[in-house]
Amino acid sequence: MGFARACSVALAGVDGVVVEVQADLEPGVAAFTLVGLPDKTLVESRDRVRAAVVNSGAAWPQKKLTVGLSPASVPKSGAGFDLAVAVAVLGAAEVVDPGAIADLVLIGELGLDGRVRPVRGILPAVLAAAEAGYRHVVVPQQCAAEAALVPDVTVLGVRSLRQLIAVLTDGVVPEEDPPDPPGRPDPILAGLVLPGAGLGTGLSQGGPGRRDSDFPDLADVAGQHHARRALEVAAAGNHHLFLNGPPGAGKTMLAERLPWLLPPLTRQESVEVTAVHSVAGILPPGEPLVARAPYCAPHHSATMQSLVGGGNGIPRPGAVSLAHRGVLFLDEAAEFHSRALDALRQPLESGHVVIARAAGVVRLPARFLMVLAANPCPCGRHTLLGTGCECPPSVIRRYQARLSGPLLDRVDLRVEVEPVTPSDLLGQGGRGESTAVVADRVREARDRAAVRLADTPWRLNSEVPGQELRTRWQAAPGALAQAERDLERGLLTARGLDRVLRVAWTVADLRGRDRPEALDVAVALELRTGIARGATLAAGARS
Repeated sequence: MGFARACSVALAGVDGVVVEVQADLEPGVAAFTLVGLPDKTLVESRDRVRAAVVNSGAAWPQKKLTVGLSPASVPKSGAGFDLAVAVAVLGAAEVVDPGAIADLVLIGELGLDGRVRPVRGILPAVLAAAEAGYRHVVVPQQCAAEAALVPDVTVLGVRSLRQLIAVLTDGVVPEEDPPDPPGRPDPILAGLVLPGAGLGTGLSQGGPGRRDSDFPDLADVAGQHHARRALEVAAAGNHHLFLNGPPGAGKTMLAERLPWLLPPLTRQESVEVTAVHSVAGILPPGEPLVARAPYCAPHHSATMQSLVGGGNGIPRPGAVSLAHRGVLFLDEAAEFHSRALDALRQPLESGHVVIARAAGVVRLPARFLMVLAANPCPCGRHTLLGTGCECPPSVIRRYQARLSGPLLDRVDLRVEVEPVTPSDLLGQGGRGESTAVVADRVREARDRAAVRLADTPWRLNSEVPGQELRTRWQAAPGALAQAERDLERGLLTARGLDRVLRVAWTVADLRGRDRPEALDVAVALELRTGIARGATLAAGARS
């Protein structure tokens, strides 16, 4: 009788559980039994592993073989267990030393020819193994750079099972020649992309050798000085933004330039974002670490599951998770289904989304900056003079009511985007500030907030609870008088007052002030309610 064990990782969202893969050989009729709550893909690994072992030059044991995946109560899915199953079987057959593989974590799919194919979710899987105390992992060579992002873990990247057997038996590691001529796409990389996910969805489409100057510049937006300042405030404090205006005014152009106003992700934020995109199957090959803020803009026909996550079996990340630490842009927001929009209310407050399905409960990160863009009416001409809007008042009310009050109550900045004037469009008023100039001010404001919040669990003004702003970091005396009057008149809710305070702190940071003054609060109120307060945003954001 032979017995051996190795380890792999089962993923549920971006969380993982280390799974012990046990192989047991007993005398009897040759058979291969796989137990431990595997899914259909994992059940099929029996044929893949047998062919891979034989084609790698090792003998397949002609005995009764039982492979168990423990803990048996945890659902296992995907082909990433193939490598661990093959090595455990070889250990039970004493082809490799069972003691050398007992604490080895192996992740990878096997081809019938013995090549190791990459799989999705390498980074969160290795993170889970490291948190469980494992220090040695084996992954496909194409994913080695992604796995190496986890500190204090030794990563071995292999191209084939033959190479791994040579390493475990102290033999000569054979060279694996690429099967296709140079210049042709490598079909093995197809394992990194989930069909139907859309390559590049959620990413700012950066890449090696591309500079920030190669991407859309804020200076290309004609006019819209008020909306540009609101965009700056949104980027500085991570405040949600609602752009309302006629078609062609530049709402989409403004939203597309917002990710480039955000500073580069920190190391921890990059790991979080990379883990989500790796699980989703949209991490571009050759870019193991996402360094820029993601940008996700789903179509208005998107379902609730595609926005918040879901699907059959183990839930997959939705748009809110793909936009984690970045921007979620909902263009034509009034055209989205109301249930899909209202599903955003919980992640907007908590910064994560919890999805419960029969296969399990998954908690996915979802701390994003939301930008809504909508027209004032179905034809878009309601606010324009002399353009012949024929939408009845009842139709306009129903159209605008598609954005529910509870959802808009969670949006800090509400801006009316005016039509572009001919002088602005023809450049007679000069170009606005570039993305680089505004991004520098945003970075300085964020640094100022980070210093103030250094000893707290928060880093951005939008994350600070209202109670802390009212007690620990107070505005200047008398600065909140106008906001208190709006609260008494019903123009603000309690949540709205907290959000006005957060925006006021961001405006003060942009102006270089130690705390918000009456002008900063007036700017925040004007952005919140759309009612003129005698203070322009340009004056409020200027030091």
